[in-house]
Amino acid sequence: MLRGLIGLLHLLPLDFGSWLMGTLWRLIAPRLRRHERAIRHLRAAYPAKDAAEIEAMARAMWMQLGRTFAESLMVERIIRAQRIENKSGLLLEAMKSSGKGVVFVSLHTGNWELVVLPTVDSGIKVAGVYQRLKNPRVDDYVSLVRRDRYPRGLFVKGADVGRKLMRIVREGGAIALLADLRDRGGLSVPFFDRPAPSTVFPALLARGNDASLVAARVIRKQGVRFLIEAEAIEIPQTSDRDADVAEATRNIHRLFEKWVREYPEQWMWAHRRWG
Repeated sequence: MLRGLIGLLHLLPLDFGSWLMGTLWRLIAPRLRRHERAIRHLRAAYPAKDAAEIEAMARAMWMQLGRTFAESLMVERIIRAQRIENKSGLLLEAMKSSGKGVVFVSLHTGNWELVVLPTVDSGIKVAGVYQRLKNPRVDDYVSLVRRDRYPRGLFVKGADVGRKLMRIVREGGAIALLADLRDRGGLSVPFFDRPAPSTVFPALLARGNDASLVAARVIRKQGVRFLIEAEAIEIPQTSDRDADVAEATRNIHRLFEKWVREYPEQWMWAHRRWG
């Protein structure tokens, strides 16, 4: 079924295939339970907005997620069509010339499947982590198409992956992580004025290995056109490492919140971010 969908999408014009999948998601997703969760989160984040505005934001989000799903199967076509504007080049060059390890963090906004592409163009070899899919054939296919974007390795999320990533950063390499999901055992940090359990792993890796911490995002500009930006995250360097890690984690999520507020319909409101 996946291969059939991929074949269909590659027969369609790029913009139309993305729009079609987005429209289908926008029509179907509001009938599912995750829509109710997205509505709750949007109401809490934007208490001044009325019900119609919240509903419109949620439906726009589903449109974006449907587009992202389709586009994740057409990344090479997006690259060939030169639909990505990269504004992170100067920062990436500085990271590369520093000789230090780099921990990249991003969030589920715009089309996050594209966020690592500037590192490939700049010659920074990045390792990544992903959640194994239940269907092994689908998992094999998805891993295969992502492989070239992560030349230092694409590791399955698990108990031993932390040691592998730590070794890469300690040796001056780079890793890329999505850091906006809930972490039950993580640090509770403010996110849209509510405590959100968040992973400290990126800040811990960077602080413990004298590495740089960089946040990046993808902005959908119009249709299948994107802008990629990046910003260095401050890591305190005091005698209290735990406090430094906590503050760096808060810095990450302060920036994430700022970014989400700029384009709220492009973020994934339907996941259990706050519990």
